[in-house]
Amino acid sequence: MEVITFANQKGGCGKTTSAVNLAAYLAVKGKKVLLIDLDPQGSSTTHLGVNKNELQKTMNEVMIGKLKIQDVVLNTEVLGLDLAPANPGLGEAELMLTKTPFREQQLKAKLGDLNGYDFIIIDTPPSLGNLTLNAIIACNMIIIPIQTQFFALEGMMMLTELLDSIAEMGFKPRRRYLLTMLNRSRGISKKVVEDVKSLFGDAVFKTVIPDNVKLVEAPSDGKPICIYNPNCLGAKSYEQLAQEVLT
Repeated sequence: MEVITFANQKGGCGKTTSAVNLAAYLAVKGKKVLLIDLDPQGSSTTHLGVNKNELQKTMNEVMIGKLKIQDVVLNTEVLGLDLAPANPGLGEAELMLTKTPFREQQLKAKLGDLNGYDFIIIDTPPSLGNLTLNAIIACNMIIIPIQTQFFALEGMMMLTELLDSIAEMGFKPRRRYLLTMLNRSRGISKKVVEDVKSLFGDAVFKTVIPDNVKLVEAPSDGKPICIYNPNCLGAKSYEQLAQEVLT
């Protein structure tokens, strides 16, 4: 079972969009996938058409030890893709984990009870708190979305330092970098692409996600891009990313 965490403390970098659409396309390609929404904003949950405000069971109850992940899982419109949802109540877990022994390994232990999934995709909050720490320690691979815009690399030092500290604890997920929101008409986009590839080399995915209006619209319709508009450039890019992850 491959566990992939999307993380970046910088908001607006395409983290949730990428987590949802990679998960959806892995399912389209025949894999059994669980998307875990570990962000109290519940954006992945909303993106998949679930009303987060009506939920009685979420990842909050899982993280504070009241339920197992299996107890909160929902089916989605995409065959093979399940969702472990979140809403603002997950903020309780962020606070409670501070006082929990081995707080950083709670999610990893809970994933050990899961069977039948080829991929677990975890969406995290735009911060480096307890929930993000749990998601990083639980994964085999961390994907860091980097928008191809000015200030794209701002804050990367903090995340790199956290990953280095986690590595010293014996947890060493593979680090991969995903360029997002590419606008080829902007010179800054080309420069950011060059800078990121220069810094991280082969750890950067060959697939680059474009700045695409259909990707922006899809969450408001409660659908991943593979259903909302499978023929748009954004959809083709996430399908390509899924294939790159598989190979």
